[in-house]
Amino acid sequence: MNTPTSPSGSEGTEKAPVRLGALVPLTRPGWVGAGRHLLAGLQLAVSEVNATGGIAGRPLELVVRDTAADPERAAAAVDELAALGVAALAGEYHSVVARAVAARADALGVPYLCSSAVLDALTEEPTEWVARLAPAQSHGWRTYADFLLGAGRQRIAVVTQPSVYWATGTRLLRDHIGPRGGTVVEFDANGHTPEALCDALAGHGATALLLLVGHPEPAVPIVRAVRSDPRLAELLVGAPAGQPEFAEWAELLGPEGAAVPFLRYLPERPGPLGERVGKELAERLGEEPSFVAFEGWDTGTVLAEVLRAHGTDREAVAAGWPHVAVEGTRGPIRFSRTPGIGVWQWTWPPVQVADRDPAEPDRFRIVHTG
Repeated sequence: MNTPTSPSGSEGTEKAPVRLGALVPLTRPGWVGAGRHLLAGLQLAVSEVNATGGIAGRPLELVVRDTAADPERAAAAVDELAALGVAALAGEYHSVVARAVAARADALGVPYLCSSAVLDALTEEPTEWVARLAPAQSHGWRTYADFLLGAGRQRIAVVTQPSVYWATGTRLLRDHIGPRGGTVVEFDANGHTPEALCDALAGHGATALLLLVGHPEPAVPIVRAVRSDPRLAELLVGAPAGQPEFAEWAELLGPEGAAVPFLRYLPERPGPLGERVGKELAERLGEEPSFVAFEGWDTGTVLAEVLRAHGTDREAVAAGWPHVAVEGTRGPIRFSRTPGIGVWQWTWPPVQVADRDPAEPDRFRIVHTG
């Protein structure tokens, strides 16, 4: 799948395009809503770059590959895109997939700007080839843990599926909440029906249940079961990974999907650039853009600036990470080395905890900022 982004009216006379490889989840079991928003942000940024002259007169072109949340498929796509001569790679939402992309990009010497994946250990060893816009999981999830404690929720239950991302999230929550007087108990989603999970939660006396599981299955059936169980009427249901951000959540759950706090990476109030880009994204998407769409726009804009300033040679692009200074939709973007993180990292994008308003499920409320 290629996304044409050449300026109109220049067919046959334009210079060869500068290609960017875009990796996004567009089919199941990937979070398709996230992939669609991420791609919309990338496409908008590229169209704006081309409208202002491209890269030294050359149009920027996205070469899009669907990862479908499959690490092996994504790694194979990196090989293909590298052979096609892309100047850099962009995107990906799922952490386990982004980790495979980063490892392969590092091995091949292809610069990669990760848009949305948050796993701290994005690479096994430090690398000069990879940079990231999303905050590290440890940063965002500690903010979420502070929200839970501030809301008086100290008996935390998590329902999980096997994944390094969910396992890491559980450990982060336990390490942060435990020393502050709270507890975290873990339930295996694959070993409990939604109804059996409700029985276990009632018996444990949990005050919060966090959904560290896939979307829509099994997250949606679990929420329905919990919401319909009178024993759990006071239980806070949370989804730190962001499932309620996307329209499908509200479509499937309606009012039952409200008041489920999640992490999002947006400022409390957008600046002029954020407002302008948000309007453009809303027109493209036909709905309110998620934070992931803004991550996509910021990714495309940062890469364009690096290409303009340092050229299209891959080594030059990678060498440009520490020199980036770009005004993004969510604040000034610069990369630095952060302890415990082996890639060039923006420290930090704004972090907030939000939910859908029970009185108006299409409206988001900010319930905590970090």
